Amino acid sequence: MSLYRDTGVVLRVHKLGEADRIITLLTRRHGKVRAVAKGVRRTTSRFGARLEPFGHVDVQFYTGRTLDVVTQVETVDAFALPIVGDYQAYTAASAITETADRLTAEEGEPALKLYLLVVGALRALADGQRDASLVLDAFLLRAMAFAGWEPAITECARCGERGPHSAFNVQAGGSLCGRCRVPGSVHPAPEVLVLLAALLHGDWSTAEATTQPVRRDASGLVAAHLQWHLERQLRSLPFVERRAREAPITGALGSDAVSGDTEVTGAAQGTGGTRHVAGDAAGA
Repeated sequence: MSLYRDTGVVLRVHKLGEADRIITLLTRRHGKVRAVAKGVRRTTSRFGARLEPFGHVDVQFYTGRTLDVVTQVETVDAFALPIVGDYQAYTAASAITETADRLTAEEGEPALKLYLLVVGALRALADGQRDASLVLDAFLLRAMAFAGWEPAITECARCGERGPHSAFNVQAGGSLCGRCRVPGSVHPAPEVLVLLAALLHGDWSTAEATTQPVRRDASGLVAAHLQWHLERQLRSLPFVERRAREAPITGALGSDAVSGDTEVTGAAQGTGGTRHVAGDAAGA
C-alpha cells in the first residue's frame, strides 16, 4: 500500500453507494485528485464534515487501483462555515471551484499557481472584507492568465499597440485598436477596462473605488471571455449574485451591430450580474 499526503481544497463531492463519497480536490503538489472517502455520510464518521466543498484540508491518501482512498483528514482553514452563510459569497465560491475543476482536466498534474489562487480567493470570501463579485472576477482573470487565456486589456490583442482602446472583442482576445477592430466588437466605458486591469494586477484600491454599473459591465466581459475559451457555460455562473442589475450589458457597452450584442451576452448569458438581452437572468 502506497501512502501519500498533501494539502488541498475540496472542489466538489459526489455520493457513492450508501455511505461513501467521491471527493475531488485541488492539491498543492499533486494537482487534481479524485478519491473515495469511505463512510463519510454516516453520522459516526470521524472526518465527514471536513470533506465538504470549500474546505481547505490536509489529507492522507493511499493509492487504489482506480481511485485513491482518503485515510486521514485535518482541517487547515475552515472556509466553508462563513461562506455558506452568505449567499453572494457562496455562489461566488461555487463558480471559483467549478472553474478550477474545469481548468485542471488532467488529474495528477501539478497546478500550484491555480491552487494558490483558489485558496486566496476562498480566504477573501470567508473574510468578507471585499465585494464577493470583485473577488470572483479577479480570480477568473488570473485563472485565465494561468491557463494562457489572459485577455488583452491595455494593448491591442492583434497588433500589440498600447492602449487603452475603445473596442473589445472576446473572439479576438480582448481590446482592439481602431485598425484591428472587427464587426461585433463592443465598446466598454474606459472605467471598465481600468477595473479589469486593476483586478488582474491586484490593485484593490482602484477596483473598490468603481461603481456598480462599471463592475457589472466588467463582470460580463470576464464571464464572456472565460466561457468562450472553455467552450461551455459554467453551471454555477447563472446563480452568482450581482448587484445593480437594471439594464442589459449591451445597453451599457454599446455595439457595432446586433451580432455584437449576442457575442458578449451569448457567452456570458446567465451570469447573475450579466443579464440576458431580453431581460434579467432568473438566477442571482
